[in-house]
Amino acid sequence: MHVWYEYLLIIIVGFFAAFLNTVGGGGSLFSVPILTFMGLPITTANATSRVALLFQNFFAVGGFRSKNVELPWPYSLYLGLTSLGGGIIGSLVASTVADTVFTKIFVIVMLLAVVLILFDPFKSTGTERLDVRSQVIGAICFFFLGIYGGFVQAGIGFLVIGVLSVVNHLSLVKSNYVKVFAAIVYTGVSVIVFAIEGKIEWKPGLVLAIGHAMGGWYASRWSVSAGELWIKRVMIISIIAMAIKLWFF
Repeated sequence: MHVWYEYLLIIIVGFFAAFLNTVGGGGSLFSVPILTFMGLPITTANATSRVALLFQNFFAVGGFRSKNVELPWPYSLYLGLTSLGGGIIGSLVASTVADTVFTKIFVIVMLLAVVLILFDPFKSTGTERLDVRSQVIGAICFFFLGIYGGFVQAGIGFLVIGVLSVVNHLSLVKSNYVKVFAAIVYTGVSVIVFAIEGKIEWKPGLVLAIGHAMGGWYASRWSVSAGELWIKRVMIISIIAMAIKLWFF
């Protein structure tokens, strides 16, 4: 039986993790460990954290809507469905690459994607690319991102933002909106699958969801008001911390 301050700690960590997830990515490196701290096996913690992620994404969508950010539709739905298809494949097919090698490859890819976001070589055009060709390319990229997510969930948010920035020239605010909306699709399915398999511990999962819901709502509204400069600053900090953890630990 856990004491009240442990649940309070879970909520606080959940808020911080959801803030990072909504603005950029990497929050799962905090939410999953706090559940293992509560005594859950790592696989159970991973499954249980998806409940909090689902709440986070719903509240983040609500936050963006409350700030009147426009969601590219039905493109966002296409991205969610294609990433779902890739995620199913990724979870069923065993990886042939050693975990240590795959992690280092991921760090390099993640950093390259973020460099593109920060320097934004297409910013001067000032126009979004949502024509049929760009949407098809984006959907294909999301399919492979879904496969990656089936192997390693952590840090996928950075790569999603990279695709939306480079392929569709979306702003960071709108990219984050599309990201959390698409995540509702595949996160919702993963919660159903894990629940059927009995891998979710609902009490700590719902406590963590309280923090994630608050963090998702606050971060989405904050990102619209703060603008891209502050979003980039938060991303730089979280990316450096995540890269160091994955590369050296």
